[in-house]
Amino acid sequence: MLRGKYQLNVEYVGYSPGLLLQHRNLLTGRTPLSHHRNESSLASTLKTLLFFTALMITVPIGLYFTTKSYIFEGALGMSNRDSYFYAAIVAVVAVHVVLALFVYVAWNEGSRQWREGKQD
Repeated sequence: MLRGKYQLNVEYVGYSPGLLLQHRNLLTGRTPLSHHRNESSLASTLKTLLFFTALMITVPIGLYFTTKSYIFEGALGMSNRDSYFYAAIVAVVAVHVVLALFVYVAWNEGSRQWREGKQD
């Protein structure tokens, strides 16, 4: 700290989470993760999230209208009221399938990143 008219708290100005992580890694003997890998991991996670968001919007709505018009009313000759009901069931099943796929992909991506981090 400086003495006199202006006092400067060096610990406060010099605080950086990156410095704290580097100091902690030196104490544990581990090397810090590369910044590039963290960015690629974040980009990969964001791409996966956006992909499944698009699937969650398009697949159930598309299946609802497609099955209602072409399958239930067209091929099976159901009434308008019945086709709404069965098309809604198809859309709900589609939502569950997309969610299950997202959980599966997220789980495998997380375990892959954990394995890569453990090998470092």
